[in-house]
Amino acid sequence: MRLAFIGGGNMGEAMLAAILEKGLSTAENVTVSDISEPRRRYLKQKYGITVTGDNRQAAVESDVVVLAVKPQQFAEAMSGLSGRLHAAQLVLSIVAGVGTGTLCRALGHSCLVRVMPNTPAQIGEGISVWTATAEVSKEQKAQAAAILGAMGRQVRVTDERYLDMATAVSGSGPAYVFLFTEALTSAAVDIGLPDDMARELALETVLGSARFMQGSDRPPAELRRMVTSPGGTTAAALARLENGQFTELIKQAVRAAYERAKELGN
Repeated sequence: MRLAFIGGGNMGEAMLAAILEKGLSTAENVTVSDISEPRRRYLKQKYGITVTGDNRQAAVESDVVVLAVKPQQFAEAMSGLSGRLHAAQLVLSIVAGVGTGTLCRALGHSCLVRVMPNTPAQIGEGISVWTATAEVSKEQKAQAAAILGAMGRQVRVTDERYLDMATAVSGSGPAYVFLFTEALTSAAVDIGLPDDMARELALETVLGSARFMQGSDRPPAELRRMVTSPGGTTAAALARLENGQFTELIKQAVRAAYERAKELGN
């Protein structure tokens, strides 16, 4: 599989590394185009791939063209690709907030997969939600699933509206977890734990709890009840969280992210 990456940022690099590690392609069959010369030099040295500053040159002979530019670089990146792709090429876009309609119009190309990945993909622990246009073949859908599966789990949806919803949950979600861990660490320091111990306890608690949930067939609400003894310490803490409308705040946060994702997609 010959691939071109338009943009060499962190998420694009995560995808590149996963593809090479899983043997889905080889370094000699990958070209990355990036406007930054130091970034091109870094990627070439680390992965042994071909690099260029010319988007059209990178894409011309590729089977899959990965759009991994930042939203603010989208218009400039498309100017070198519009009308230049042949019908059989698959475009896989991870450009945040840009819908398939906009992508198809900007590229003059309709064989397209749009993806909402998330940050843990950078360590192979991500989850990607994706959708494909009608022009994407069965074989190309399998290629897309394999590429995204190399970074973690992948979920295909037929309704593109779910990508904005996924943006609010799994796309932005790591930041919610980071904030909670930050707050838990700060609270631990406030009651007297040393900084290093506070961070370790908070981080391992989040990691262990997530793994415990993943390995259990019980819903989170039931697991929460299992560790909450009436009148105990956990009950006291949870009561204070609910008094502060913790659950409602999370709902409002996700709703705000969802509405913003829809705005960016228009």
